[in-house]
Amino acid sequence: MRAKITYLVTAAVLVFYFVLVGSRGVMLIQTGTLVTVTFGVAVLILPVIGLWFLWKNTQFVRRANQLAAELEAEGGLPVDELRRLPSGRIDRESADEVFTRRKAETEAAPDDWRSWFRLAVAYHDARDTPRARKAMQRAIALHDGRPVQV
Repeated sequence: MRAKITYLVTAAVLVFYFVLVGSRGVMLIQTGTLVTVTFGVAVLILPVIGLWFLWKNTQFVRRANQLAAELEAEGGLPVDELRRLPSGRIDRESADEVFTRRKAETEAAPDDWRSWFRLAVAYHDARDTPRARKAMQRAIALHDGRPVQV
């Protein structure tokens, strides 16, 4: 729940920022000189890119949460079997052991979105966020029946 609140607050702050920057871009365009219009158009591009990025990330998180809920309903969510350090952080060796098992599971069933979901969690636990995101994107595509990009 805390993560959702943090995400919503961050998204709200970003949207406010995009509106503020966008209004400045419009003001520059309204000035009417070649330099300010050019600069105003350039400034307007930033909020457009930012809104697109925020939208895509929100869709990704929403879809990943839907898969997690479906997997939980099936009783297939990965069990937290990781050892923790006294600080509460995940022990790296423990994460690597679980990752090895999840990778083998995914190699045995490469078309199963559930194994890709669990692999994404293992990547995340091993602190490999880019690969975790790619594995989750693959799980989402397989679940939706879309072609998977290699």
